[in-house]
Amino acid sequence: MKATEVLVSEHKNILRILTVVKKLCIEVYNTKKVHYEGFFDAIDFIRNYADKFHHGKEEDILFDKMSAELGVEIKNGPIYGMLAEHDLGRLFIKNLEDALLRSKEGHDNAEIDIIANATCYTDLLHRHIDKEDTAIFTFAERSFDQKTKEIVDEAFEASKIRLNSDETEAKYVALLEKLEQYTQDIKF
Repeated sequence: MKATEVLVSEHKNILRILTVVKKLCIEVYNTKKVHYEGFFDAIDFIRNYADKFHHGKEEDILFDKMSAELGVEIKNGPIYGMLAEHDLGRLFIKNLEDALLRSKEGHDNAEIDIIANATCYTDLLHRHIDKEDTAIFTFAERSFDQKTKEIVDEAFEASKIRLNSDETEAKYVALLEKLEQYTQDIKF
């Protein structure tokens, strides 16, 4: 099923941004200075590539089809868990953005909330991606019949136009590479 291959490939870029975010946190911890542009660029990547572009396909196509085809136990069990983790990730990113804005305004100790929410997000997504790659996607591959696999693949193909896939991918991979360049000397 090509759809899951696309999602696994996108996960690789998301894992790269998680490394960037962790390094930005280490920079705050070590220097007591916040690289606001880097964090806001990372939030842009997370909201528009990881969430809207990637999670949108998972939620609207794959998870929806799994819920419809594989039964209420799947919908209310593992799919519900994945959706809840997507929402929790959104909360951490909103809290990170709020902490960044408070920090820019000079609020004392906002940096601790920057580090806390960014770290919670990166830890959540590492575990989340592992579950999807090793369990959810594998389960879909094994459980869907050939016709359902074709329907999911066709829906992914159709989403390329709606999501402007080539342009979105190029834009956010370029942003990711810029962030990786900035953080290349930060060790963790």
